[in-house]
Amino acid sequence: MLGVLTVKVSLRQLQEAWTFVRDPILLTDARGIVFLSSVPAWMYQATRPLGNTDLDWVQRHQQYGTHNRFPLLPWTVERDEGQPGYLVRTDIGGQPRRFLAVDEALPDLSWTLTVMVDHSDVTRARERTWMLGLLCAGVLLLGGLYWQLRERRFAEQRDARRDLEQRVRERTHALDEAHSFRKAMEDSLLVGMRARDLEGRIIYVNSAFCEMTGYDVDELLGRLPPYPYWHPDDVAQHWRQNDTTMSGQAALSGFESRLRHRDGREVITMVYTARLIDADGRHSGWMSSVVDITEQKRAELRQRQNDEQLQHAQRLASLGEMASTLAHELNQPLMALSNFASVAKAFAEQGNQSLLVSSLDETVAQARRSAEIVRRIRGFVRQRTAGTEDCAVAALVANALALLQGEMRLRQARAEVRIAPTLPPVRGDRVLLEQVLLNLLSNSLQAMQATPPEQRVVEVEAEVLEGRMHIRVADRGSGIDAALTEQVFAPFFTTKAGGLGLGLNICRSIVEAHCGCLSFAGRAGGGTVFTLELETSQ
Repeated sequence: MLGVLTVKVSLRQLQEAWTFVRDPILLTDARGIVFLSSVPAWMYQATRPLGNTDLDWVQRHQQYGTHNRFPLLPWTVERDEGQPGYLVRTDIGGQPRRFLAVDEALPDLSWTLTVMVDHSDVTRARERTWMLGLLCAGVLLLGGLYWQLRERRFAEQRDARRDLEQRVRERTHALDEAHSFRKAMEDSLLVGMRARDLEGRIIYVNSAFCEMTGYDVDELLGRLPPYPYWHPDDVAQHWRQNDTTMSGQAALSGFESRLRHRDGREVITMVYTARLIDADGRHSGWMSSVVDITEQKRAELRQRQNDEQLQHAQRLASLGEMASTLAHELNQPLMALSNFASVAKAFAEQGNQSLLVSSLDETVAQARRSAEIVRRIRGFVRQRTAGTEDCAVAALVANALALLQGEMRLRQARAEVRIAPTLPPVRGDRVLLEQVLLNLLSNSLQAMQATPPEQRVVEVEAEVLEGRMHIRVADRGSGIDAALTEQVFAPFFTTKAGGLGLGLNICRSIVEAHCGCLSFAGRAGGGTVFTLELETSQ
């Protein structure tokens, strides 16, 4: 995570507009807490009891600042089954009031908009109906008052119509305000939103998606695939992803998609898709959230490059520690080459053909030995590795021990390898796994400096346990102090003079990158056992 971006949206204008509304209007969150209301006394009260989990969440996140108690609204609610609205009895300003209330869910925000109308209007309408009935009866009895009553009735109807029209305008204005607020929220999102119908036609995009692709809303609405922002090198992949989404098989964890911005630059995104349900509960299309992860991908690439540089530096450091023994390793075959060449020259002057051929054969063997040593060193030092492959455990151990032969002779130590030839191979980068083994073996040799020469034995064994390969490297040194166990794998921690303190840290990173783990434990009788656990390729 690089940081946190906070967007603050002011609701003051909406709240000020609501102060002029005659009947109550309020907004509640997903937990039923009122956070915006035309009746100030209802603020931060709840439409339903809050459980401990909800209260803990609100207090922990401080969603409403210092407010930590949310009493129930002073309502008495009466509902009729099958009716969208309900009757609310409450007191406002000390006066008992009755309202007819209707809830409107805002699913994109997990909010609920509640609009109320004074129930006295309904009562007055009922009273007027009775009055009209009485007037009609009076018309039969008092025909002379017919025209007067008729005009009165028309006047009342006009007043009722004007009142109704006024209420409709007020409700329409409130809904327009709510729509504008929701639109402002959508436009403030940094996540791109794209909606498509069942045929794949784009029916909605937000501002973030337009900025992500470089195309205007008018250029995208109504478009069918292929879309103009598809990357030309990934068209086949885009079609597969589109078909998977349209068939309802898109993974909930999302998928990575590379787009081409209108100006030609690449945009790497993560796409999450869900069903789009209309007001009647029918599946009408697909809504996708598109997250720009271009910078994240670049950061991951830089991290991988830094890891490779660090691993390369550790390999060079390991070879630096073995420099003298490697020089000795190369000096032996070079000296042998010189000696066999001199002997061959003497045999050639004497005409002794059989001894001459034997000397030349030995010369070739020593040359091959020198070339093999150089090949192993070059293969270990190179920064770019061959990549993932099936690696035989015995070969990995043998290559690492071959690089340490000179150091083992110098330290008067030997290795005991117990690896069955029937073990399955492991899947990984051969050079990096050899680097891990080389580091563990080198540490074991250095740990036995104070051990008597006849006991300087490094034991290497491997076996498969529960489907995973376990490779153990054990020494007979002084062991690891219990007070240092928590710091062994920490970067730049070392007990060796002149050490970098990166060897075991890099080893653990390499092993974890291979979906494995590296651990150690004390050994009975003294010493340490490092266990390398890897997945097999079978």
